[in-house]
Amino acid sequence: MARIDKVVSVFRSKTLKLHTTRSWDFLGLTLDETRVTPMEFTNGQDVVVGIFDTGVWPESESFQEKPGMRPIPSSWKGVCVEGEKFEPAKACNRKLIGARYYLKGFEQEYGPLNMSGNPEYRSARDFLGHGTHTASTAAGSIVKNASFFGIGQGTARGGAPWARVAVYKICWGINGVGSCTEADILAAFDDALHDGVHVISASFGATPPLSPFFASSADIGSFHAMQLGITVVFSAGNDGPEPSLVQNVAPWSLCVAASTIDRSFPTEIVLDRNFTIMGQSIISKEIKGRLANAITYFVDGVCSLGNWNKKLATGRVVLCFYTPGLVYEIAQVAVKTAKGLGLIFAEPFTKPIADVDDDIPTLHVDINQGTIIGNYLAESLKLPVVQISPSKTIIGKSPAPTVVYFSSRGPSSISPDILKPDITAPGINILAAWPPQTPPTLQPSDDRLVRWNFQSGTSMSCPHVTGVGALLKSAHPGWSPAATRSAIMTTAYTRDASHDSILAGGSMAGSTPFDMGAGHINPLKAMDPGLIYDMKTSDYILFLCNMGYTQERIERIVLPSPGVDTNCKNMHGPNANINYPSISVPNLRSPITIKRTVRNVGCGKKTTVYFGVAKEPDGVEVVIWPRVLIFSPSKQEISYYITLKPLKKSEGRYDFGEIVWSDGFHHVRSPLVVLVNNSDDFTM
Repeated sequence: MARIDKVVSVFRSKTLKLHTTRSWDFLGLTLDETRVTPMEFTNGQDVVVGIFDTGVWPESESFQEKPGMRPIPSSWKGVCVEGEKFEPAKACNRKLIGARYYLKGFEQEYGPLNMSGNPEYRSARDFLGHGTHTASTAAGSIVKNASFFGIGQGTARGGAPWARVAVYKICWGINGVGSCTEADILAAFDDALHDGVHVISASFGATPPLSPFFASSADIGSFHAMQLGITVVFSAGNDGPEPSLVQNVAPWSLCVAASTIDRSFPTEIVLDRNFTIMGQSIISKEIKGRLANAITYFVDGVCSLGNWNKKLATGRVVLCFYTPGLVYEIAQVAVKTAKGLGLIFAEPFTKPIADVDDDIPTLHVDINQGTIIGNYLAESLKLPVVQISPSKTIIGKSPAPTVVYFSSRGPSSISPDILKPDITAPGINILAAWPPQTPPTLQPSDDRLVRWNFQSGTSMSCPHVTGVGALLKSAHPGWSPAATRSAIMTTAYTRDASHDSILAGGSMAGSTPFDMGAGHINPLKAMDPGLIYDMKTSDYILFLCNMGYTQERIERIVLPSPGVDTNCKNMHGPNANINYPSISVPNLRSPITIKRTVRNVGCGKKTTVYFGVAKEPDGVEVVIWPRVLIFSPSKQEISYYITLKPLKKSEGRYDFGEIVWSDGFHHVRSPLVVLVNNSDDFTM
């Protein structure tokens, strides 16, 4: 097959997995800011957002065209493909302008799609809900009075509510889990690039260990997209908080971590009608039963299947405590198997809840609250009656944001000289559109029907950045994907609403760039970043050369184009000099000098002066030269140099700093990540 004309390369098709309101207000994009009209952004309605996911529920209000939407742009070459319960004339409109589905790779891997015992639609129609949710988060229309049984009530909308949506169904349900094959992913990229999308949202990834870039459809397809000026946004994965499990680490795409917003869902727990304590949950109906201690059903009181003593907890809400290695998801499975009515889970640090009445209704409390409940239980002569009320919604919870514990962390396992993730965005308890025929928990026993549902994961943070990317495309249509990424990264913030360092869930220590990349996305600041770090295709080819790839392997990745040279003999310079908006040096053994080039995209009609400041990583001297950049109408691009000098042996850990350029209004910040090599031949 590899010898067939037009076949660039052959590699084994793997299966990738999906990474599964208040959030836009929290990001500073109020309704006034998101009402993108032709008068405000002339190309606002001509931006097309491509969603690579599980399809779409086209009848959702989020995908209905609104009065004032112009005809579909003449540049659009895409189609709406007919399929099971998907009639293009009814499903597509001026808002939802494209819908395709891809099954060849999936059926080659798993056999014919089973739609009887495994509900699915042989079309672009969404059953799992994941694609409907992400599409409405990125670019859904404005819809009033959205809620989940009254919880989280408000106006729902995507980040770019006037943008067009095109869906590419590449992920299919297997027992409630979305699976996406390499072959279908690459086919979708080919079509999306032909159709004319401007931004692609891809909330999926491969389980580590990661494949090399030349053997990954997502990396190859996103490289082709970059060459054509299309920004591709990926999710970082949900394998945190352990290090080096971040996915989608190619430097030509954006990789998004997940963080919280300032919304909480307090839930009242009443014992024997006279003792009340507050937990956190998303529970839509009252629960009433008896409170029981985990020790009754689990050896040593550790709530895991391996410790279950086979006693049934029917009608009981079981109190479980965190132990090392025991996360609440494990306790949920154990208590559900024991036929428990509900779970109260106590843990030493406050985790944001990430479930909607999941496998079993779960309330989260901290260790102190759990101890109080446990003491009450121990002092009671009989099992107390426990009554749990439906959850409420409170705005203004602090600290926020915090990086979510499950968000995959850096450094990159295959290219640590490029910092990943790039950015963090809201990804916990995001309320967005949902197929009304799909249970909100995806459990067959769940008979509730909803049009809006809470979901959590980097799958949810990814479309937030996609929506911002669409706004940037409408405001700056000439920007490259690298310029868009630079604007998003260099304007990010690293302190929460209380002006403290953003915390890292899982440890509740301060976040590092391995947790949150450059920081938390700031959409309004990204519109006017001041300076940008731009990149060309040749910069990425240099990166691949420095990875040790042969020309043949590089040509598997690069879309053949006039003037594109893939011969590494013509490429010179270390990866440290690649013009990325962050700086990562994983092996500093002696002083090195790094080059960066910035372009002024602020006011180009007058002279603008930027001053540079370095915050030094521990044990590293940082010198910037020149420390003053003077931009004029005739000089809008300037290079500067950073010299890093190790001052002492490291302790085998990374240290962090930053480079900031400011003209008094713009603050252009780049994370600096350095690991000093702790070898015997260390010299000062």
